[in-house]
Amino acid sequence: MYNTCNVAITKNEDESRALLEGLDLIKEDKLFTKDDIVMIVPNFVSANKPHPSSGITVGTHTLRTLIQWVKRLRVKKIIIACGAAGNTLDVMRKVGYDKIIEAESCEFVDFNTGPYVELAINHHIINKLQVNQVLFEKTKLISYTQLKQHEEATMSASIKNVMMSIPSTEEHGSPKKDKGIHRDLHGFIAKMAENIKIDLSIVSCNPAMVGTGPINGIPIHTGLVICGDNPICCDTVGARLLGFKPQAVYYLYLLEQLGYKETDINKMNIYGLKLKEAELIFAQKVYGENFTVD
Repeated sequence: MYNTCNVAITKNEDESRALLEGLDLIKEDKLFTKDDIVMIVPNFVSANKPHPSSGITVGTHTLRTLIQWVKRLRVKKIIIACGAAGNTLDVMRKVGYDKIIEAESCEFVDFNTGPYVELAINHHIINKLQVNQVLFEKTKLISYTQLKQHEEATMSASIKNVMMSIPSTEEHGSPKKDKGIHRDLHGFIAKMAENIKIDLSIVSCNPAMVGTGPINGIPIHTGLVICGDNPICCDTVGARLLGFKPQAVYYLYLLEQLGYKETDINKMNIYGLKLKEAELIFAQKVYGENFTVD
């Protein structure tokens, strides 16, 4: 599924600038063509604390920056699509995403509603599920989310953002637990990731959430942004910032066992900050100490 492994780690107190610097470092503009239908899946998980500074949802200003960056590539269409744990439209209105999407003339799709098509994932609990048909219309998918420690998934980054956004609350309830997703959350995420390709991952640590996510953790502004053309690589880097090797995040381990690469940092092309430098910045900001995973 993934033939590339380019990751950029940038630091800038202005999240949008950090994003643009990272995209330039890995030349992500070459990923898209004028015929592409580009889907951006931002993290709109909840409106419990309706301000991006809480670390629960993505930054409004940077979402606009990302949309405008894609628009400059003159793609065929841009779709913003997501499915919150509760009411997606409520999150949009409370945080202000609706105004950005309207101002940038993007199409919006709520994954929590149809029209649906069936997606078979061959998971031992959920063999198939109904997903919005737009997933089969897009040609490129961008995941944009905050880095979080997570009380069930260990961490939340680009892969979990997309794979848990797609199941609808109409089928799986709110917060998407009725059909058994959370009985084997890591296995479900891995099986979804086998079937849904992420072409560009953006994981912001400005702020990152530590403690207990995805909602009740502590937001810490580090200035760091990770982006790349392989979500497994990006999430491996994100895991290391949180203090985890990839085998500690079971869905990353499962994907590696299924043959999807790459969790070996020595086989990644890392641009911008060196990984250990980023780990030291993160540790100092979050814990007030200097340490790295190794």
